[in-house]
Amino acid sequence: MLEIVNSPLFGISLSVFAFQAGLFINKKLKNPLANPLVIAMLLIIAVLLLFDIPLDAYEEGSSVIYMFITPVTAVLALSIYRQRDVLRQAFFPVVLGTLAGALAALSSVVVTCNLLGLDRTILASLLSKSVTTPIAIALTEQFGGLPALTIASTLISGVAGNLLAPVLAKLFGIKDAVAHGVGIGACSHALGTSKALEIGGVQGAMSSISLSFSALWTVLLAPLFF
Repeated sequence: MLEIVNSPLFGISLSVFAFQAGLFINKKLKNPLANPLVIAMLLIIAVLLLFDIPLDAYEEGSSVIYMFITPVTAVLALSIYRQRDVLRQAFFPVVLGTLAGALAALSSVVVTCNLLGLDRTILASLLSKSVTTPIAIALTEQFGGLPALTIASTLISGVAGNLLAPVLAKLFGIKDAVAHGVGIGACSHALGTSKALEIGGVQGAMSSISLSFSALWTVLLAPLFF
């Protein structure tokens, strides 16, 4: 048993199984709250706690999957290429929309940290919560923050966008595909973009490019807020 748990294949297999189980449950329930990512996380936590498996043993395999985050993010360029005509027509709205999103995200973190009296370490850890994980971690390390807290905050932002994107679009009457995609990508990076791709090709492409622009704006502007 110990040999299996300590093998990198354990972490990989558990992650894949949990996500596939999440997809299956999501398809059966057909409810936006039954998010595959959330279900997968809960299943993994349950297995680790139930069988008293050390987190380090799981990380041996899960770190292999983590290595693919950056190249998988780069693959999003394919959806941008397919919708290049739409992007040409909406280039300036995308640029300005992502700039507004980055400013709003950074400002909200600064205001919240000041209101709650949180120290600069927490501020440094949360500033990049709305950009994709590899870039967020790099920024956090640059500012002397806590990478673990950054990962948690980016995960929450991504899952929230994945869960709430369709609901908020309906609530606020957002029918324009470009605006919908820009909003998702600017606020919830790759996890939100996966939902945008499910909603439609234009939304997915706009979310993908917005993810990139948001990361760029955040890298440029974050030092001004710290």
